Amino acid sequence: MEKSNIINITEQNTSSIYQWTFNLAETLGAHNKSAHLLSAAFLIVAAFILLLCLDYLLRFFFNSIVTAFIKKSKNNWDDKLLENKVQIHLSRFILIGIAQQVLPYVFIGFPSFIDILTKLLGVLMIFAIYGVANALLKTSRDILRTSKAFVDKPVDSYIQVLQIFLIFVVGTLIVSALTGNSPWSFLVSLGAASAILMLVFKDTILGFVASIQVSANDSVRVGDWIEMPKYGVDGDILQINLNNVRVQNWDKTIVTIPTYTLLSDSFKNYRGMQESGGRRIKRSINIKISTIRYLGNEEIQKLKKIALLTPYIEKREIEIREYNEKNQVDPKVLVNGRRMTNIGLFRAYIKAYAIQNPDIHQDLTLLVRQLAPNEYGLPLELYMFTKGTQWSFFEDTMSDIFDHLFAAIKSFDLEVFELPASDDVRMHLEHKSATSMLKQ
Repeated sequence: MEKSNIINITEQNTSSIYQWTFNLAETLGAHNKSAHLLSAAFLIVAAFILLLCLDYLLRFFFNSIVTAFIKKSKNNWDDKLLENKVQIHLSRFILIGIAQQVLPYVFIGFPSFIDILTKLLGVLMIFAIYGVANALLKTSRDILRTSKAFVDKPVDSYIQVLQIFLIFVVGTLIVSALTGNSPWSFLVSLGAASAILMLVFKDTILGFVASIQVSANDSVRVGDWIEMPKYGVDGDILQINLNNVRVQNWDKTIVTIPTYTLLSDSFKNYRGMQESGGRRIKRSINIKISTIRYLGNEEIQKLKKIALLTPYIEKREIEIREYNEKNQVDPKVLVNGRRMTNIGLFRAYIKAYAIQNPDIHQDLTLLVRQLAPNEYGLPLELYMFTKGTQWSFFEDTMSDIFDHLFAAIKSFDLEVFELPASDDVRMHLEHKSATSMLKQ
């Protein structure tokens, strides 16, 4: 066998695995350098298959055996481990640990490759440790949330500080592993340059920290509809970068704001509304208070012909009659006992109309209530949710409801309050003129 400039065959005896693959390559017709490269290919494929098998076994052990054991346990804290996928990160940690112990011996015939492989495995091990530690921090957060001692404590803030510190430590260790220098020397040099870095990269550093916290809290995502009146933001997020966030407003204008403003300023995120499947209607009809009154029997019977009000009126008639008979109420005085009012029946009609409306979400809050009277009359507020969240559907549904109610309110002999219009002034002048003529 000829000698190669790349490797000395006598030194290959230190690795029987390499020797076997080298001989196999020579058997296939390769010689010297080509046999060496082919041997490396065999070892890489074999190592890849071995790691896949180990990964499958570890996942099977954790996902089947350990998971089943935890689910049978009566404790709640171990369920949090499964929710935060601690077992997955732990299996990766064990797999990389085995690879660190085995692969250097497998590739002993390739010294230059071993250096690269060692650094790569070192970085992967740091990430694996970070994954386990971060999952344990999240598990601790979920457990502390259920503890009475931490109900009123900002547990999320504590965990976020630890996560930021953990990310800093991981970054330092990765740089140290890649450069081969001590972590302390990196920290010393970083401390000396920190003043310059803070001055030059202030926005970048703030944006980086904000990006981490926004991602950790899942406070905003690309595609979310957010509103920040201070910056003129009211639209969908197009992009979240390290330094800025691009938002397209509903008028199609693009607004760019610094990423750290998502932490320093408050904003409204409509994702919860969109995920709930309903969009809130919260609008009032101002009733003219002078038109509110008791209803007579004839008026009640007339309103009873309204299909949506028939069951309600029949039920109320029985309740009112029984109450008045029980308390021997004098019916000659209207304020005695209990009676129906036009505003009460109108409120009942609005609720019945909303309940039978197919575009109103029946599983979310649905009510019609009176707000405090003011100089504009008595606000009768509709508080309910549409069955869809699209803007056009929401506006159409709300407009249809109020179109109907503004037309139907006359059937209850009620008036909507509005500031004096030209017709009001004209009627007032005509009434004043007629009164003066009668006096003459």
